[in-house]
Amino acid sequence: MCTGKCSRIIAYTLYPMVLLSIICNIVLFFPDLSTEYVKKQHITGEVMYMGGLIGGGLLVFMSALSIHLTGEHGCCANRLGMFLSILFAALGAAGAVYSFIAAFLGLTNGPLCKSETGDWQRPFQSSNMTYLTDYKSWAKCSEPKNVVLFNTALFMTLLIASCLQGLLCAMQIINGLAGTLFGTCDKKEHA
Repeated sequence: MCTGKCSRIIAYTLYPMVLLSIICNIVLFFPDLSTEYVKKQHITGEVMYMGGLIGGGLLVFMSALSIHLTGEHGCCANRLGMFLSILFAALGAAGAVYSFIAAFLGLTNGPLCKSETGDWQRPFQSSNMTYLTDYKSWAKCSEPKNVVLFNTALFMTLLIASCLQGLLCAMQIINGLAGTLFGTCDKKEHA
């Protein structure tokens, strides 16, 4: 198989994950799907890192676009194009790592919520993520409603998306190396 076809497949797979990362990060700004908490700045701190928007979104999108354009070139013998796709794939991998770290910190520290005492705090910050399986402890957060489930689901989605993005960017680095070193070209692609 030509390395250009592989590049196109990788890019087409990255696009939906970029969109998923962006949507997850935007939705995280609105716990309980209300703008009230953003206005009062009662949102989890890791959401402000914008791992899904910047890392899994913008950086991976730039990488996917470059990979896509390299794959669309027609003949994979374009060694400079394949070399550039390696650099952009590395940029995408760095974005995926940033998104992963922000999501992991969001899960580790837990959500910001109004506790039983009426204070806004992070009651699960020192729980070493044991709160994820202790559903009864979620009652410590009275407001926003279901914020623990909300944050957990979205940060887990960002974790999975960033892992897949990183894996695909790593595959493109290997694919780009093959295209750069060997300049493989399928004769059918010339037409």
